[in-house]
Amino acid sequence: MPTLKAQSLFITKQNGTLPRVPFLALKEKVLGKSYELSIAFVDEKTAQSLNKKYRNKTYIPNTLSFSLTPKSGEIVLCISAIKKEYKNFEMTYKKYLIFLVIHSMLHLKGFEHGSTMESMEQKYLKLFS
Repeated sequence: MPTLKAQSLFITKQNGTLPRVPFLALKEKVLGKSYELSIAFVDEKTAQSLNKKYRNKTYIPNTLSFSLTPKSGEIVLCISAIKKEYKNFEMTYKKYLIFLVIHSMLHLKGFEHGSTMESMEQKYLKLFS
């Protein structure tokens, strides 16, 4: 798996191409420049296995967020799940991917689902889509 490093952002992906998403700018805006973030793009089997192991859930998630320390974390994204869902949210594939990255980063900051998180998601989404 190729790994790309840009300052404090590491991206690991399996096969295929990704849309041009400003991952580093997103990370710096939402989490800060000093935050160490890893983003892994995985297949359905891996995503489901991680969801079962760490959350005791059996479905295939579109994203998972793992806080490692107060200043580091990892986001796991399942592209095939994202591609199946994005039209349900009336977004383009790219915009939905950006939304999920923002959503995951907010979880890494300690936010839970609710109106505050939704407001922040929309604020960042306007900046990056």
